[in-house]
Amino acid sequence: MEKIKYISNAQVVLENGIIWDGVIGISNDRIINYGSAIDIKIPDNAEVIDAQGAYVGPGFVDIHVHGGNGFAACFETEKAADFFLQHGTTSFLATPSGNQDKIEAIKNVKKLINKIPQLKGMYVEGPYLNPKYGAFAKSSPWGDGVNEKDYKPLLDETGDVVKIWMVAPELEGITGFLEYARKVNPNVIFAVGHSEATPAQIRAMGQYKPAVHTHVMDATGRQPVPGGTRGYGPDEYCFLEPDIYAELISDSCAVHVNPDLQRLVIKNKGINRVILITDSTIHKNPPPEALSHVTDLNFTPTGGIAGSKLTMDVACRNIMTHTDTSIAQAFLMASTNPAKLLGLDEEIGSIAKGKIADLVFVDDKFNVQKVMLGGDLCKF
Repeated sequence: MEKIKYISNAQVVLENGIIWDGVIGISNDRIINYGSAIDIKIPDNAEVIDAQGAYVGPGFVDIHVHGGNGFAACFETEKAADFFLQHGTTSFLATPSGNQDKIEAIKNVKKLINKIPQLKGMYVEGPYLNPKYGAFAKSSPWGDGVNEKDYKPLLDETGDVVKIWMVAPELEGITGFLEYARKVNPNVIFAVGHSEATPAQIRAMGQYKPAVHTHVMDATGRQPVPGGTRGYGPDEYCFLEPDIYAELISDSCAVHVNPDLQRLVIKNKGINRVILITDSTIHKNPPPEALSHVTDLNFTPTGGIAGSKLTMDVACRNIMTHTDTSIAQAFLMASTNPAKLLGLDEEIGSIAKGKIADLVFVDDKFNVQKVMLGGDLCKF
């Protein structure tokens, strides 16, 4: 039986602007129309949801999140998904933490992929990353080189559940891993991160070139050059390559990426090639004294950064604080761009006729007021 709903009195956030006195029509789980209140007549038999002037935009798509509120995204997935949903994330990729068994994580997510509508697959950092970079890079069980006997069992287990593999392109033998990953899943996406690869080394990936840079400006290095001049690495490749997306962590105190560098990323890449991520983790180590004032970061036992405690609504607020980003542009970076990277933009990531009605209602500071998943308002 068809269920008709209309959201009224909304500031509807589109890819190309905002409808200030907007209406959105929904049939079952799909958007059927949208526009100005003066142009759309709401049927008498429709359920009307008064947005009370809230901004209504597409639900957030977090492609890189390890967990939240103490719940691991790959092992306590349902609880983690419920927590993310309360903060407006209607789609996410579960990301194993560096010290978690990747094969067990993949097995668990495969069991749940069709049971949790928000769960769209996995994003795996590694298993092959440069041991110089990242919170747990040196303790990785994959640190003895790129070996077929190790990676084939891992890739054979994945099927198509892993949507993104992150690698350090400078590692010897990495092409074999990329080739086999693409054989297992022809649609898999590669990312560059936890790396000091030169632009030339990344270009040498050829047909396996990365479509996204894992948390730009974080856990990357530069090859040393003589004479005191500046080296170059993955960040410089990201700036030079127009098609690659740049993931960006925007925490409240801009510890991951300085505000000037956040503005540089957006200015260089353009608003349509930046993807906000939370990189949220579940570590419980105390902060170092110098960062004791920071409330939305996690730390290693030695005081290094180990991801964040961010939720995507807060990340949107932070990017507006640190840059001249507007509300509509924040939605692009938090919803539309990640959906496009994943090839899911025909279904989610923006408000358009025929798309799934995954929506988030926020005020001008991105405080979440309501969340709609598949056309139904969520109850928290």
